[in-house]
Amino acid sequence: MHTLSTELYWLVITAVFTSMLWAPHILQRIMEMKPYAAFRDPKHDAPTKAPWAQRAVKAHTNAVENLVVFAALVLVVEISGAANGMTAMAVMAYFWLRVAHYVIYIAAVPWLRTPVYVLSWGCAMVLAYAVVG
Repeated sequence: MHTLSTELYWLVITAVFTSMLWAPHILQRIMEMKPYAAFRDPKHDAPTKAPWAQRAVKAHTNAVENLVVFAALVLVVEISGAANGMTAMAVMAYFWLRVAHYVIYIAAVPWLRTPVYVLSWGCAMVLAYAVVG
């Protein structure tokens, strides 16, 4: 059995979570358009009518874009041996803030979405500071 550092563990959990964010939107398209029509539209030329599903696509895109930065920083922390209590707390907080961001984005609470996003960005900056600070 492999033992992962706290940072790598939360990176894996975050990547798995991010990899599943497509499902609600696609299931909505299948329910709305029926399977045959939904599968005949692989490029999503016909937008879903559900506003929450449109927001889910944007939230998923945002999560993927931010995962690239987060993953790179986690890997540099791991490789450089810069992991400490703050980096462990930051990776765990990052995951939960990204979960909250997805839910808040879908629920259309913009006044809460931006602060949660900024906090998750701050977690990534903790990792950067651990390496270069």
